[in-house]
Amino acid sequence: MSEFDPNIPIYQQIVERVKRDIVSGTQKPGDRLCSVREMAESLAVNPNTVQRAYQELEREGISETRRGMGTYIVERENLIETLTDEMAESVVSSFVKGMRALGFGDEDIVASLQAALAGGKH
Repeated sequence: MSEFDPNIPIYQQIVERVKRDIVSGTQKPGDRLCSVREMAESLAVNPNTVQRAYQELEREGISETRRGMGTYIVERENLIETLTDEMAESVVSSFVKGMRALGFGDEDIVASLQAALAGGKH
């Protein structure tokens, strides 16, 4: 993720990346996240930006900081399921909102989605 969307704060994009990594299984509950400095260097961003992202992850109950040990993904039952549901809801909501902005009604949205899933065009 070296390129960032200029319309979304970078720290939020880092938060979303960590969540995607958890949902995809790249990171698992109990895993240690890169240090702030390591993450900042790998993404070529200011360490303060990464620190803000880590604070947000902690605020959302996704990570915890263990003094002197680093930041870890919490080992909470249903963490992956909860994140998956939240992320899926966000993607679907964004899609529906975008389609409605284009003037599509519910039936047209469903038909377009079915066509896309079938590999064709609407």
